[in-house]
Amino acid sequence: MTRTPSSFEDIPDMADEVAVLMASRFGGARRGERPPLVQMMRRRGGALPAGLRRRAARLAEAGRMSAQPKVARQLSLDDVARDHAALVAHLRPLGEISRWQGRAIGFAASVVLGLLVLGGVALWVMVRRGML
Repeated sequence: MTRTPSSFEDIPDMADEVAVLMASRFGGARRGERPPLVQMMRRRGGALPAGLRRRAARLAEAGRMSAQPKVARQLSLDDVARDHAALVAHLRPLGEISRWQGRAIGFAASVVLGLLVLGGVALWVMVRRGML
């Protein structure tokens, strides 16, 4: 879902969206807090791959510069849109519910593996003692 900004006024919204996605995926924000992208980059920017970290830094800088209309008009909206799309594509696939489901499935898989190993050991002991 590539979102093309129609003007420099859309850039802060795009930066805020990336900041919220970073906070939901990597943590770093208290409940109810919505820190700006610059702050999220300081807190959890290291969790992003290097290429995306550079894109997030550019988007954060564009978000900061968009507060000054004369400077913001000099920004390339296509570059900002590409940076936003790449970051959203990386951060969005795993939402909070998906991560919770992944943890639950991982826990269930480890329990099942443990039971299989326990059953195999019990079967081996029964064969060694001649019970089977």
